[in-house]
Amino acid sequence: MAQQKFLRNLAGKIVELEALLTSAGAGSAGLIPSLDSTGKLDISFMPVGVGAEVSVIAASENLLAGDFVSLWNSTGIKVRKADASNNAKAADGFVLAAVTSPANATVYGISNKNTQLTGLTIGVEYWLSGTTPGGIVVAASIPTAPGSIIQMLGKSESATAMVFNHIMYFELA
Repeated sequence: MAQQKFLRNLAGKIVELEALLTSAGAGSAGLIPSLDSTGKLDISFMPVGVGAEVSVIAASENLLAGDFVSLWNSTGIKVRKADASNNAKAADGFVLAAVTSPANATVYGISNKNTQLTGLTIGVEYWLSGTTPGGIVVAASIPTAPGSIIQMLGKSESATAMVFNHIMYFELA
């Protein structure tokens, strides 16, 4: 989609300006923002403190877009795939972009929408997988072995999106 253009009087001259898809910082003051292809304003236009709750953390293993991840201490905070078969790997958030270790991962936390999933059924609850690290399962496939955890992650709102809203989990003895 071509960017919208506007006329503006700059010091007595009429000039054509193109709307911005992302903020250019201080130089973009007074310019007109444009919505992206999904009809949303880019987060770069928002002031500090407004937007998705995210943390940027070094990955200790390769991550795929959509993986649910666990935070842990390994000479500082790191992120790895969450895994319900290991009680030390509960899901603390998810990533929307693939990351190759040891690069930094942008981790989205509670109440954020994971839009990198596929094959979901609308309205179904999904749980952390104990067989596919970083993955999800339906309730019938939750782990039952001692040392595993049971963690509901959220309910799908489309075939490709789920709001992550369940941090609490139960450990199996």
